[in-house]
Amino acid sequence: MRLFLALFLVLFLPAAQQAPRLVIPLHTERSSPGDLEIGGELAGIPFGSTRFLRYDELLQFPQQTITVTDDNFHTPTEISGIALSDLAKVLGEHANMIVAICYDSYRSNYSPEYLEAHGPILVLRINGQTREHWPTAPNGDQLTPYVIAHPHFIPRFKVLAHNDEEQIPYGVTRLEFRNGDHIYAPILPAKKWRSDEQVWNGYLIAREDCFRCHNSGGEGGTMGGRSWQLLGQDAVKNPQRFRTIIHSPETLRPGARMPAEAAYDAATLDALVAYFRTFAPDKPIPDPGVKEPAKP
Repeated sequence: MRLFLALFLVLFLPAAQQAPRLVIPLHTERSSPGDLEIGGELAGIPFGSTRFLRYDELLQFPQQTITVTDDNFHTPTEISGIALSDLAKVLGEHANMIVAICYDSYRSNYSPEYLEAHGPILVLRINGQTREHWPTAPNGDQLTPYVIAHPHFIPRFKVLAHNDEEQIPYGVTRLEFRNGDHIYAPILPAKKWRSDEQVWNGYLIAREDCFRCHNSGGEGGTMGGRSWQLLGQDAVKNPQRFRTIIHSPETLRPGARMPAEAAYDAATLDALVAYFRTFAPDKPIPDPGVKEPAKP
């Protein structure tokens, strides 16, 4: 018999209704490729373990229904789903952040402040349709198995020329409920740099942007294929090229998937260079993007 952990989820309905208590199982085994993986720092579950939520079970949750006009959709679209903050109330008992991980190794980190300000939703239906009828993203990628969207997004902060950005990943396969201090520890500047305003501004920007696609050890995304240490090495070796890769990557790498940060001014690019230089290794490390010359 398949084992599972029963969790009690209380979702808050309008005051006129009484919030029902639903029993939602976290399974220890995957039933289909579309199951949502759940992990992180969960009560009663060893860190690093994975549990599974089934799509048909998620559809039993009370859902919010809203219309979005941008996100990952071609036209104004009705979406229904579960607020990430509601999932966090149960699954994130010992956590203060949610990490969404996608099939292409892209990651989005949702802090309590982000959840409160923007109310992101784990989408379960699009235009009333279950996911076998979902459209593709504007670039042709598959939105399935899960996508995250917002009711309405208004930037809540600005660091130099960097604005708070929507985190609307598609192809989400896993949600981790984590402690933010543990997530950000590998990319926090060394103590001697934390009073340097330029380095600290670079950290704040890189944490919100670069960390989605680039990793430091086991934290961060790996979609970009370059670790924090390699980025540090790049910033030291050729700072002007490093700036160009951020500002207009296609000029150096035609067809690059990395989005251009065309609005970043010189001060913003300088802050990122200053920050990443603090992560340059003492000794050069092999660059996976550069082929070594053949030995004679």
